[in-house]
Amino acid sequence: MTLEPLETACEWRAEDMADPAAWMETLSPAEIEEVAQAIGAARAKSGDFLDIGAGDFPLPTLRARLKRIERELIDGRGVVLIRGLDPARFDRDALCLAYWGIGAHLGRPWPQNHHGHVLGDVTDQGKAPGDPTARGNELGQIGLEFHCDGSDLVGLLCLANGASGGESAVCNSVALHNTLVRERPDLAAELYKPQPYDMRGEQAPGARGWYELPVFTRHGERLFVRLIGAYIHASQRHPDAPRLTDAALEALAWMRTAAESGRWSVTMDFQPGDMQFINNYHVLHGRSPYVDDRAAGKVRHLKRLWLETDYLTDRPAYFRNNVSGHWARRKVVSRLDAA
Repeated sequence: MTLEPLETACEWRAEDMADPAAWMETLSPAEIEEVAQAIGAARAKSGDFLDIGAGDFPLPTLRARLKRIERELIDGRGVVLIRGLDPARFDRDALCLAYWGIGAHLGRPWPQNHHGHVLGDVTDQGKAPGDPTARGNELGQIGLEFHCDGSDLVGLLCLANGASGGESAVCNSVALHNTLVRERPDLAAELYKPQPYDMRGEQAPGARGWYELPVFTRHGERLFVRLIGAYIHASQRHPDAPRLTDAALEALAWMRTAAESGRWSVTMDFQPGDMQFINNYHVLHGRSPYVDDRAAGKVRHLKRLWLETDYLTDRPAYFRNNVSGHWARRKVVSRLDAA
């Protein structure tokens, strides 16, 4: 296989994103009113989010803007922050419904875990970092290294911040891939080979506790990236998992160092009501450590969506939504009260 840079139009550096105007979309007063009316229409239909699709959350003018954002997520910068919904006006249930409805205009919800959560929680859920079944959205206080999630798009809605810290950071994985191809094609070639990932105990009954997936995949002229370094390293706890090669270890270390260098990343300070959407195949995300103060009611709590976009019409088989898998057999909306 001949390696070459891919989707160079989607590359960006930190200086390209230094101005928040490059990635922030602020809703106008008229669009906010449209969202408020859509919340009312959705509530009139059903109290169950699972009954609400894009057609049940009518956004007659904002819809066109969201379609432009969807195109930009796939063919452009790969990340957007939508701001404008004020928690002083919209309570948590209304914010979650607005998030669900806006998300429905960007894609279809994708189960995130073996519980079947299609609207999940990112908050301290009492899991210890050393717990082999812990996933990043369940871990509190600690920072998370740059990684991808398991869908076309990932969305985060900020409900509340902690007492301090917890800034969101995103990094352009297209630029990382292309830089590695240009500078160390030997390491890039290693990451085109399947790598083992730990299942975190969420495999189907009787199935093995790990799976294999390349970090880099070329599909036509598109680049697909799946990088969860912590899970790749954790796969080695399974005796039957393939052993990581020295080249793979060096390549993973290169990716982590490059992502953390600041050359291809930008930090976003979430405000309650903010909605961030990311193209998982082109953008890594992480966060800084944070501190909660439960006594003061300052507990960091985000809601999460995984979405399948219609704009991306073709993808490798292992990046398709597994609608028959055990994660998809029971779809539910998580109602965790983090406070």
